[in-house]
Amino acid sequence: MTRQKNYKKTLIACYLGFVTQAISANFTPLLFLTFKNTYGIGLEKIALIPLTFYLTQFLIDFAATKFVDKIGYRICVVSSQVLSAVGLVLLAILPELLPGPFLGILIAVVLYAMGSGLIEVLVSPIVEACPFENKEGMMSLLHSFYCWGAVGVILGSTLFFTVFGVENWKILTLIWAVVPLYNAFNFITCPIERLIDDGESMRPSQLHRLPLFWLLILLMVCSGASEAAMAQWASAFTESAMGVSKTVGDLAGPCLFAVFMGISRTLYGKMSEKLDLTRTMLACGMLCVICYLMASLSSLPTIGLAGCAFCGISVGIMWPGTISISSQKCPRGGTAMFALLALAGDLGATVSPAMVGSISDMAGGNLKIGLLVATAFPLILILGLIVLNWKFNRLTR
Repeated sequence: MTRQKNYKKTLIACYLGFVTQAISANFTPLLFLTFKNTYGIGLEKIALIPLTFYLTQFLIDFAATKFVDKIGYRICVVSSQVLSAVGLVLLAILPELLPGPFLGILIAVVLYAMGSGLIEVLVSPIVEACPFENKEGMMSLLHSFYCWGAVGVILGSTLFFTVFGVENWKILTLIWAVVPLYNAFNFITCPIERLIDDGESMRPSQLHRLPLFWLLILLMVCSGASEAAMAQWASAFTESAMGVSKTVGDLAGPCLFAVFMGISRTLYGKMSEKLDLTRTMLACGMLCVICYLMASLSSLPTIGLAGCAFCGISVGIMWPGTISISSQKCPRGGTAMFALLALAGDLGATVSPAMVGSISDMAGGNLKIGLLVATAFPLILILGLIVLNWKFNRLTR
């Protein structure tokens, strides 16, 4: 009698994979001032840390189109967890071992960013390849774990620093490293299927010739941009609009944003069988426009904060929803398509916060002007979804 494969274990491993990515993306920024005070690193150098993280992740997304199918999902996804764990461990060790602490920090960041990039490329197709019903709901629920991971990192780290002091940050770093280390063993033993049989998936050059593919890329850029523009500036916006401290700003801004985004993805995961994905994304795009306008145009701080928070609900299903639509419309896209979609999402998430910052700076430091211009991203998403529904109703085989 053939033993039935336990795909629930695969799903749990993928959930923890996104929690690992949330740790990688959100923990080190909480230590920026600690690095400045402990090691005497200037703010201009500290600004290179997130740039290094996202640039490394961006390059891994691109490179994954070349090597993932050749090496195999299991080796690559186990490597993603090992790299993340090693990077976090070295973050606690290398600054003290090397003559220049900043170099040690950057080496650690590059390693766990490589792990984070692989997670982003691999986890979605691994779940898509599992024989689950209701793939759209599964994808949304899967991506909610990044949100809950971000909330857990912010709240857990804040609690740890309050109780034990920020000077013990290295202990907490090693504690967070246990998550990817444990999850590496999950990925070693769980069943992993191929998304498409050998030789049947489309090559990047074939994808590039499809107008549909470029529309999906546009949707992904706008999804990443709509999410990141508000998420990255939520803390600063809350501090400036409401005149609160940095700690309160972090909790009321990005943490509240992540909570609402997690709720959005979880609810859609539970209700997706009753909802049309494209129409739901259109409604979310419209809500996102309203939220950006509330944050940028309202003179009342509470309405601005509400716009910031509810924006988390509106952007929640954009990223996983675009992935699900891509799988439906282009079922032979394969790993290359998922990697290029991740690349496009990261491009939007990298460009939009920088654009908001630059425009706000040109407007004399008025963050509301930058957020008002960023309303263009959800508007373009809405137009893209309308074109998709109008021109590309059939699957590309």
